[in-house]
Amino acid sequence: MRRVAVVGLGGVGGYIAAHFARSGIEVTGFARGAHLDAIRKEGLCIKEDAKTFCVPLDAKTLQEAKGVFDIVIFCTKSYDLQAAAMKMQEHITPKTVVVSFANGVNNGDILRETLDARVIEGAVYILSSIEKPGVIRKKGNVFAAVFGGEGSEALAHLFQTASLRYKKVDDIKEAIWKKYIFIAAFAMLTSYHDKPIKKIYKEHFDEAKGVLEEIASLASAKGIDIEKEVEKSL
Repeated sequence: MRRVAVVGLGGVGGYIAAHFARSGIEVTGFARGAHLDAIRKEGLCIKEDAKTFCVPLDAKTLQEAKGVFDIVIFCTKSYDLQAAAMKMQEHITPKTVVVSFANGVNNGDILRETLDARVIEGAVYILSSIEKPGVIRKKGNVFAAVFGGEGSEALAHLFQTASLRYKKVDDIKEAIWKKYIFIAAFAMLTSYHDKPIKKIYKEHFDEAKGVLEEIASLASAKGIDIEKEVEKSL
């Protein structure tokens, strides 16, 4: 049986790890603080619109990691990715499949620079967060993971086993840029103006369109065509 690690048990990692554990996958989750303490005592709970379930989970700090893992899924924030990867180095071999589901378009590059492993790239569509220690609250029905690269079959098997929606894509760079253009533009604008997306659309439409076009232009300079995503995002 493959040894699987999920590094970061927040809204994304916690949701994935709980479903893995519930489906019988041998998974170890890595977290910290009160969230980790609660998982160790009560298990990890997932609250969705119409259902709630809790599962026991092997949860540890990164300092407590032991042995080698076959698949490592990083669900930390992008700014914590390199530090987390460095702490997992001795538990990863050249045969280990690693992926980051953090927002951003260069997470694969960070992993390749840090680890000697089979790096694939991916993104997850989900609206979820830690409601309180030990509890992940997911809103709505949306969940989809997209990923691609050598080793994707092993990751796909996990998601299939856990009955989580996924898609393997040939052009993973284009796929992660398609998510990035929306996240980067509207996360920035809603933060800057301190307003929800609906008001950004109504009151700052031209600004939003300009930011989206700038991101599409940057992608184009890297050989990635996401021009159609400007209108889709709007």
